[in-house]
Amino acid sequence: MTGSRVGIAVGHRDADGWITEGWWNLDPRACETLLEGALASRFYYVYAIDYDRGGEWGGRTQMCTREREFTIRGVEDCLARGFDRNGFFEVDTGQQRSWTIQLTDPDRPGAALR
Repeated sequence: MTGSRVGIAVGHRDADGWITEGWWNLDPRACETLLEGALASRFYYVYAIDYDRGGEWGGRTQMCTREREFTIRGVEDCLARGFDRNGFFEVDTGQQRSWTIQLTDPDRPGAALR
């Protein structure tokens, strides 16, 4: 786990299409439930920023975000619609009802995701 404060955004598909939500602000070494209930999708997308050291956990899938708390429908034309765009990493939950992700510091050995 990371020793920094972290902001997390999550994206996924639901019956109405793509949606991204954020920010969940977690304290150092905290474990929190971000999405209540059973998972609705197999694939989720995560983007996280390290508030204390700088840096991010991201990937190739571009989705919309913004600086403050948000719920955004759609992943197209983020900048034209007045949003930011960030690269999210894909998490394949394998159809599980719940899933845990662990963010670790880059300088700490071991997997960054779980």
